[in-house]
Amino acid sequence: MNILEKYYLQGKGKIILGTFALIVLFIISTVMFTGCFSSNQKNDNENTVTVFNYGDYIDVNVLKTFEKETGIQVKYEEYVTPEDMYTKYKSGVINYDVICTSDYMVEKMMQEGEVQKIDTSSMEYYKNIDKKYLDFCKVFDPTNEYAVPYLWGTVGILYNTKVVKEKVDSWSILWNKKYDDQIIMQNSMRDAFMVPLKWKGLSLNTTNPKELVQAQSLLLKQKPIVEAYLVDEARDAMVSGDASMAVIYSGDATVAMEENEDLDYVVPKEGSNVWFDCFLIPKTAEHKEAAEKFIDYMSRQNIAQKNFDYIYYGTPNKAVYDALDDETKEDYTIFPEEATLNKCEVYKYLGEKTDQYYNRLWKELKSY
Repeated sequence: MNILEKYYLQGKGKIILGTFALIVLFIISTVMFTGCFSSNQKNDNENTVTVFNYGDYIDVNVLKTFEKETGIQVKYEEYVTPEDMYTKYKSGVINYDVICTSDYMVEKMMQEGEVQKIDTSSMEYYKNIDKKYLDFCKVFDPTNEYAVPYLWGTVGILYNTKVVKEKVDSWSILWNKKYDDQIIMQNSMRDAFMVPLKWKGLSLNTTNPKELVQAQSLLLKQKPIVEAYLVDEARDAMVSGDASMAVIYSGDATVAMEENEDLDYVVPKEGSNVWFDCFLIPKTAEHKEAAEKFIDYMSRQNIAQKNFDYIYYGTPNKAVYDALDDETKEDYTIFPEEATLNKCEVYKYLGEKTDQYYNRLWKELKSY
């Protein structure tokens, strides 16, 4: 028995009501269906790009000019560490179109099938990226198809020359009890473990459990004299004189040294990490064309120059580098010598098993 027959058996008066109800139901359903279709269509064609980047890692004015020039609205979010980014990305709450993250995290997401190929052939300014930096990036992106380098740099020691009178050329100084409660370590798992690993002549990409435990033991021994584990705040602490030494990224060191003439920076003789932060397009991106336009825009000379001036990390943009004055080109903090770079390593993704082991050791260190 269909619904009309049911209403008819209940009486002619009720069939009119029933028919009316059906008509209303049909109209509501049609409106809802049309509304959903229109909404989905609007989302598909929405002129926006959603970007996820490290905190304070772009000149916000370039976002405004991108919007003005292209008509594409930028939805912009920030994070602290690659691990924080990955957790939020995997939650699926937001479908990001562009993510800027570090080398080993790019590789991890590539291996998991979370990254789309970027059509660099359609980009006007990709040619500005120096080939030698693209070659560096082949460590984690062998075909240069999934990541476009944004900035690069090193990790080293920023120190106050008025307090630290001895020569600073080795990671070992970070274990000197003379500097009790004056040392800042990186609040980043890989960067923290890198320090004892390189100090002891080991690879920062080791997957050997014994070597990782050895590194953790040294960090545990060091922890009582560490003032804090920080990331961006380390720069401010050094500028204000709240700490005497900090493991820090080269760009932050450059800015700090401009604000406090007593500060100096060194990449220790044992070597360090040379890192690359890159733009990628995740597989969940809803606006790939807009994402590629955004990445290409970041490679335009005047835009890349603005970001370089704002952040002061090494630029892979040859057009920007060629236009710099000699003093900036010779700044060893931003552009270290080849001999220094030859002692440095690029982070690789070490696999899920080692990742889990690292996380356990890191949690033990932080909770100690």
